[in-house]
Amino acid sequence: MKESLITLGKDALGSLRDLLPIVIVISGFQLLVFREPVHGLVSLAVGALFVVAGLTFFIFGLRLALFPVGESLARALANKGSVFWLVCFAFLLGFGTTIAEPALIAIATEAAEVAANAGAIEASNTAKSTYALGLRLTVALAVGVALILGVIRILANWSLPLLIIGGYCLVVLLTSIAPREIVGIAYDSGGVTTSTVTVPLVTALGVGLASALKGRNPMTDGFVLIALASLTPILFVLAFGITSQWM
Repeated sequence: MKESLITLGKDALGSLRDLLPIVIVISGFQLLVFREPVHGLVSLAVGALFVVAGLTFFIFGLRLALFPVGESLARALANKGSVFWLVCFAFLLGFGTTIAEPALIAIATEAAEVAANAGAIEASNTAKSTYALGLRLTVALAVGVALILGVIRILANWSLPLLIIGGYCLVVLLTSIAPREIVGIAYDSGGVTTSTVTVPLVTALGVGLASALKGRNPMTDGFVLIALASLTPILFVLAFGITSQWM
């Protein structure tokens, strides 16, 4: 218990240190550039404390639960020797974490609003909800497929440069034929998957799997899944836009 409290205190100091430059920049611009008084100082201070507390407990929770669980499950499945269950676990992990990703929910909702205002879909709530859900499912499916590719790449020792370069060549090709209004959303979808929920578990899966296999290096093999998880949503959302245009 004592060690956990000490670790929690270190995480709190680390979160405070990480947020300090942001506070300094914002305060400096407010006082030196805009030269306007800060309104609601108490609310801002309370909000900042909540941010520090949230980051602290999030990082502490990752270290305490998510990273060990992800690594232990990956190692157990690798030791079991079942490629089928390992691939199933990778897909479900990628799909489940991405569909619950707060950043993806936000961007899908915003994309639906923009699409409605542009006349790409109906302006009704049902049409916007359907569009947002379809976008989220598309990105979640893409991340699930990315983890399958990543796991197979680790097992079969595929060439990473060829995989990444080939993927981005497909991105360029699809970008040239996709509807213009979906291109920006597609590229942003690759970024929102590397957020708070998805990254820790995906990283733990890759590191755990690479650590359990002989001849694999966790540093060079375990951190590949994030790159694939950023690439495949771009491809899938571009394909989603092309398909939606035809329907």
